[in-house]
Amino acid sequence: MMSFEMNDRKKIGLGLTGFGVFFSFLGVVFVFDKGLLAMGNILFISGVSLTIGFKSTMQFFMKRQNYKGTISFGVGFFFVVIGWPILGMMLETYGFFVLFSGFWPTLAVFAQKIPVLGWIIQQPYIRSFFDKYRGKRVPV
Repeated sequence: MMSFEMNDRKKIGLGLTGFGVFFSFLGVVFVFDKGLLAMGNILFISGVSLTIGFKSTMQFFMKRQNYKGTISFGVGFFFVVIGWPILGMMLETYGFFVLFSGFWPTLAVFAQKIPVLGWIIQQPYIRSFFDKYRGKRVPV
């Protein structure tokens, strides 16, 4: 049975994930600073592991359908660590989109419920874009 309560481990995991995204953003803003990008990657992965659990994280990354994304993300992380941040971030971005492509429809529905953003998303051209890709997995 899945529990949706927010215990301390999940709160810390969400915080680490948020800091990971923040440090990655700073790394891109500061002209692909490899230290900030590496720190952001480490915080992001550890935050996801704490939020959903280590076993669930391993199961997610080791699914047969996620191999392309996992390998791409891992190789991108390796390139960031050894000092090739632009190539590493391109590979990580591709891996991120492949890994989390199944979550985009859920994210779109959630974004439509946010007050100002939801109004923007409800506009005809943007809504047709979301409706076109809703429920589809990105082909890789």
